[in-house]
Amino acid sequence: MPTLDSTPRADGFYMPAEWAPHARTWMLWPERPDNWRLGAKPAQATFVAVARAIARFEPVSVGVSAAQYDNACAQLEHPAIRVLEISSDDAWVRDTGPTFVVNGQGAVRGIDWQFNAWGGLQGGLYWPWQRDDQVAAKILAIEGLPRYRTDGFVLEGGAIHVDGEGTLLTTEECLLNPNRNPQWGRAAIEAQLGDYLGVRQIIWLPQGLYNDETDGHIDNFCCFVRPGEVLLAWTDDPQDPNWTRCRAALAVLEQSRDAAGRSLTVHRMPIPGPLHVSAEECAGIDRVAGSQPREAGLRLAASYINFLIVNGGIIAPCFDDPCDAEAAAILRRLFPEREVRMVPGREILLGGGNIHCITQQQPRG
Repeated sequence: MPTLDSTPRADGFYMPAEWAPHARTWMLWPERPDNWRLGAKPAQATFVAVARAIARFEPVSVGVSAAQYDNACAQLEHPAIRVLEISSDDAWVRDTGPTFVVNGQGAVRGIDWQFNAWGGLQGGLYWPWQRDDQVAAKILAIEGLPRYRTDGFVLEGGAIHVDGEGTLLTTEECLLNPNRNPQWGRAAIEAQLGDYLGVRQIIWLPQGLYNDETDGHIDNFCCFVRPGEVLLAWTDDPQDPNWTRCRAALAVLEQSRDAAGRSLTVHRMPIPGPLHVSAEECAGIDRVAGSQPREAGLRLAASYINFLIVNGGIIAPCFDDPCDAEAAAILRRLFPEREVRMVPGREILLGGGNIHCITQQQPRG
């Protein structure tokens, strides 16, 4: 399929909300031993659990390296799960896969954002990353969908959340970080997001969750649950470094209006923990020059916000934490029409993200 020279907005396309009907969900298979402990075997078991949970509601496609193809096929065997050979540098398809856009006639296209491993050579998490930068184009080729490529503009899918009606949530900590697009100012970034995602109103939260190695991705901190309503990670502990971040975000949200002119209803989601990496967990990770080191005692950016909306369901992480039950209850209250399924998320968290980060929804055309 062609790489288009126009923009989605010029062609009448926009990014739909995550709750719009899906054709499928995409994932990538974890294997790199400098990010996933014990040769990624515990992470692979968790990815299988996530894929099977999603497959109860919609088809799943999983990209796997040639070296791991047989292993992944054996573990992922399920009538609703498709395994495809797609080489990549790691398993964060939210950030490396395409952002899909739709139009009013049911057509679907994809945006292939430039990717630099969350900061390139200025704080990025590994090098090289060129195979990750090819993932979106490969997925779009498999699906036979037209592609928009943003050479010269770096963005990850986890840095944005939309309501499907013209409003986008993001953080200054990420999108204005000089390790992404140092030549782009706020106004130019807003124009780019408008041209590619069809949004008219951008709400900038100052920061994301504390110690989030993605430089504050919004999908780990705050998300839309429906038009005019957001869910914000929250702590009431003044000693928690997230305390000031949560309140700064709330102050912005309470003063903001969406693209339709609505003020926002803000729901609060407790932050689990605090959770930290153990010495045993760190000992199972290979140390490789150029990759983000894992140190015992590191505060993990654990969040229940990092869930995926699927057709008829919510797939959310749990952490064997006292807040797990409250988080599930909040999700059931906010999504009464969907089945909430909690999947243990610590192994994904140890790698640097969670369920939303390892998935990418493809809207139904």
